[in-house]
Amino acid sequence: MAAGRALRLLAPLGCRLPQPRRGLRLSAAAAIQVTVRDALNQALDEELERDERVFLLGEEVAQYDGAYKISRGLWKKYGDKRIIDTPISEMGFTGIAVGAAMAGLRPVCEFMTFNFSMQAIDQVINSAAKTCYMSAGSIPVPIVFRGPNGASAGVAAQHSQCFAAWYGHCPGLKVVSPWSSEDAKGLLKAAIRDDNPVVMLENELLYGVPFEMSEQAQSKDFVVPIGKAKIEREGTHVTLVSHSRPVGHCLEAAAVLAKEGVECEVINLRTIRPMDIETVEASVIKTNHLVTVEGGWPQFGVGAEICARIMEGSAFNYLDAPAVRVTGADVPMPYAKILEDNCIPQVKDIIFAVKKTLNI
Repeated sequence: MAAGRALRLLAPLGCRLPQPRRGLRLSAAAAIQVTVRDALNQALDEELERDERVFLLGEEVAQYDGAYKISRGLWKKYGDKRIIDTPISEMGFTGIAVGAAMAGLRPVCEFMTFNFSMQAIDQVINSAAKTCYMSAGSIPVPIVFRGPNGASAGVAAQHSQCFAAWYGHCPGLKVVSPWSSEDAKGLLKAAIRDDNPVVMLENELLYGVPFEMSEQAQSKDFVVPIGKAKIEREGTHVTLVSHSRPVGHCLEAAAVLAKEGVECEVINLRTIRPMDIETVEASVIKTNHLVTVEGGWPQFGVGAEICARIMEGSAFNYLDAPAVRVTGADVPMPYAKILEDNCIPQVKDIIFAVKKTLNI
């Protein structure tokens, strides 16, 4: 107060002194809001610029800017040789991409939806995933298969499957599943730079969702290490493990449960294969309870694998109750919205599972 009065007395007549602003905090970290769509676009742009061996191919990725506008502006910037529109023939253009990778290029092969990757699964599994092993390491296949995966909205049984367990089952592949914009950008850049075939399972419903992106993540050198999970929320009572869109549901459930005195630790797997089971084990040892959450079917799913790995390891001795899985319903996805909603894990389902495992 005294210092302010002194400054006013010393100021020349008619000169306005800067007034202090209340409630304004200056921060060195300039975080911004970025949608998952724009984060993926940034990653592709930066890697195309960084390495001339990188190219993108798929249906409508060039002149139309991509079915979901992930490749917006890239064809105009890099031209026909780097951004390539293909016929509607997944087996054909996936084979072209795999062959290009064997020849030393670094293709990014986009599926309009991973449901269509079934048309090309022989190329993905028998050609891309196995060639490095079968050639004794002499022929690496540095390729990225990416596109939307899992349930969208109102697209029924043939367009709503989650392929995390399908591709996570196969040795020779790396499988990543981002949730946030930082996940999407960092994992795509890491996948493109990796010398192994990487399957990147995105989610259509997340493309338009904005997430805070840190100053570090805005750097062209930013990558998210493949095979490393992230603890999105610290907790002490129960561990929630998830990937892709259900991570957001877990955080919503954790916020509701916190009001009831239950502190959930939320783990975003980010990578399905190789799975960071060490992070999950450390959390279970701390919380003594485990709930897995996924959008895919229950049998032989990601949650089933997590539960098996926990049972086989030292963390099993720390469990105070059986692990609980929250999954999609064990039926083909219905078209009717009310049935669709009941087939996909909701926040209420996660809350119910947590209370069940805690016996409250």
